[in-house]
Amino acid sequence: MPIKIPDQLPALSVLDKENIFVMSEHRAANQEIRPMQVAILNLMPNKIETEVQILRMLANTPLQINVEFIRIHANESKNTPTEHLENFYCLFDDIKDKQYDGLIITGAPLALLDYSEVSFWDKICQVFDWAEKNVTSTMFSCWAAHAALYHHYGLNRHLRPQKLSGLYKHSVCDVKEPLTRGFDECFNVPHSRYGYIDKKDYQSIEQLKIIAESPEAGVYLVATENKQQVYLTGHPEYDATTLHEEFLRDLAVNNSAPMPDNYYPENDNKNSPVNSWRSHGSLLFTNWLNYYVYQITPYKLDADNIQAIQTTLSGESFEK
Repeated sequence: MPIKIPDQLPALSVLDKENIFVMSEHRAANQEIRPMQVAILNLMPNKIETEVQILRMLANTPLQINVEFIRIHANESKNTPTEHLENFYCLFDDIKDKQYDGLIITGAPLALLDYSEVSFWDKICQVFDWAEKNVTSTMFSCWAAHAALYHHYGLNRHLRPQKLSGLYKHSVCDVKEPLTRGFDECFNVPHSRYGYIDKKDYQSIEQLKIIAESPEAGVYLVATENKQQVYLTGHPEYDATTLHEEFLRDLAVNNSAPMPDNYYPENDNKNSPVNSWRSHGSLLFTNWLNYYVYQITPYKLDADNIQAIQTTLSGESFEK
């Protein structure tokens, strides 16, 4: 089954040309299925590019998914047309009385700011708290992962003097973990960030489980025992050229900016990069939707049922 998105969303035609199965609202209206309700809180400046990347990852599941895009405030965007935001996005304040099976919160280009300096910090904390009561499982990406870990558990990130940028080898920590079921023993993931949290800090929180990591990039994938929160420090959704485009932007600011590690063939930025991570990215999102959302979410989606399920799963986790 496909993901269902608005008929006029630009991503629809892009993904259709890539032979990725998506369904317009018009076609989906004729199906008698309880679809998964998934919200995407998009914090990235270029929202259209991020929409395509995430929808591509969600499109390989056998489940039908209704996707709803959310933005945190109504500020004018420098990188996304106002018409696009008005047509395809809801404000968080307008949907905070709803419940969702899944929620994805993207990263944001805020790496060097203290959390207290982020203009919408109070509002994003409100989203984090709301998700605990109204979403079966939430996936936090990159900056959002570090921000949520700080908010929920007090884990503060550290900043590297130089951005971690490149393609890194990873391994799974538990071969029986459903979230990485079907993964190869070694798999690639792009990273692009300054922040990191020490492994020992993750291990100090009983509710957190490290699922995948890299000798070079550190902890990559973490989840709570009750499956309600998934923390992702890399970017499996990136296109083949995303790191290249970021590198060019860095060069425009600093002509000695280092190239992304292990990314260009023969380490030559004149060679076109090859996407060697898309299959694992797609499988990660599919596993999340299946094992962390669909298999445990209530058929009747309301706050009381979500809380009852999370209470049960938390009790089972601590009895292990």
